[in-house]
Amino acid sequence: MLVIAGFIVVLASVLGGFALQGGHLAALFQPTELLIIVGAALGAFFVANDARAIRATVAALPTLFQSSRYTKAMYLDLMSLLFELLTKVRKEGMMAAEADVDAPHDSPLFTRYPAIVAEGRILEFITDYLRLMISGNMDAFQIENLMDNEIETYHEDGEAPVHSIQQLAEAMPAFGIVAAVIGVVHTMASVGLPPSELGILIAGALVGTFVGILLSYGFVGPVAALLRRRHAESAKMVQCVKVTLLASLNGYAPALAVEFGRKVISHMERPTFLELDRQVRTVRVK
Repeated sequence: MLVIAGFIVVLASVLGGFALQGGHLAALFQPTELLIIVGAALGAFFVANDARAIRATVAALPTLFQSSRYTKAMYLDLMSLLFELLTKVRKEGMMAAEADVDAPHDSPLFTRYPAIVAEGRILEFITDYLRLMISGNMDAFQIENLMDNEIETYHEDGEAPVHSIQQLAEAMPAFGIVAAVIGVVHTMASVGLPPSELGILIAGALVGTFVGILLSYGFVGPVAALLRRRHAESAKMVQCVKVTLLASLNGYAPALAVEFGRKVISHMERPTFLELDRQVRTVRVK
């Protein structure tokens, strides 16, 4: 909802300021200018991106109108799940977790944390590396290197929609100038008209520049920035899982391993030491 509220504030501020200066809002309604700018921008967007990037961008846009899923409660669920898994492995051996890892959607352990199970990439990351740990054929250094490579790919995939929207934002002012130049050309071709009519044509042409800049910095650019932040939030969860599993591989007890993972969580969502300790104690009671 903050996105919609922000868009309303942008429009209210710009149009309200124009109206308070004595401007006529009807003068800003230039559908042909808007057609040129938006149509050209969309065409350039399709040229600059392949089908995979376009699908990723279209899939990412609806998430902007939802509140962030990566809250303190979700991180506590993640820490609890990892603690339970690592405790089971420590007490019963690596093979004890094999059934949970192979079928997480049917596992009583995983299904206690539906928010984590619903995060496909996070769930896959956890189960894949637990499976490698169960195999026993790779040391901590090899697994860390593999994790780093996968996280790099994860970043590249997540940045695709961001780059697509950012390029669109950067192109908007230029297409606004294109629309303005076309308007000026039309005005010059009508130079025989009375000055009052020529003024209307020139004003309409200048609206193109105004709309291009407004769309870029007031709408499309902020969307790209928010997409980048949402991707960073999801990547932080992967980083948290990585640090926790590596701490366990290096011999730390489950309670200490999840504390390692807690330290990489962003300050705004990071549970305190006592909150995590209480959560872990609750898991132990179960």
